[in-house]
Amino acid sequence: MAGLPVFMGVKTSRDCAVVQGAGAAMRMKAPAFRRECTNGNSLAGLLRRYTHSRLTQVSQGAACNRFHSIEARLARWLLMTHDRMERDDFQLTQEFLSNMLGVRREGVNKAAGALQQRNLISYSRGTLTTLDRAGLEAVSCCCYEIIKDELDSAL
Repeated sequence: MAGLPVFMGVKTSRDCAVVQGAGAAMRMKAPAFRRECTNGNSLAGLLRRYTHSRLTQVSQGAACNRFHSIEARLARWLLMTHDRMERDDFQLTQEFLSNMLGVRREGVNKAAGALQQRNLISYSRGTLTTLDRAGLEAVSCCCYEIIKDELDSAL
């Protein structure tokens, strides 16, 4: 959902949406979206709960980036991607992962290599495959469960 600033009444936003994986999407013009959010249906309530879950994700992600290892953060991020993509393999470059985790590509390479050595993932030429989800959950910090639980309860 990329329209939270519109939902929150912001006229212009500096947000930039990044498409992480292939798939279908829906688009709605901002005036029509605003009308839908104010016509008394359940959309506004759903979006308030979703906004809260996104704020939890942002704040928990910031704390995670400050206090947890790159390997645990990468496992968290891969689990979140796995949840959203609903598939075991996806295209991710080291550059993209380094931007998402706020580390240099060398850090991503080392962390991905460690996960690959444990046979949790396979990673080659931008294609990442989840081999052992339970193992990734064990490596991930508690932040993954906090974020997942919050999103699940919101939706």
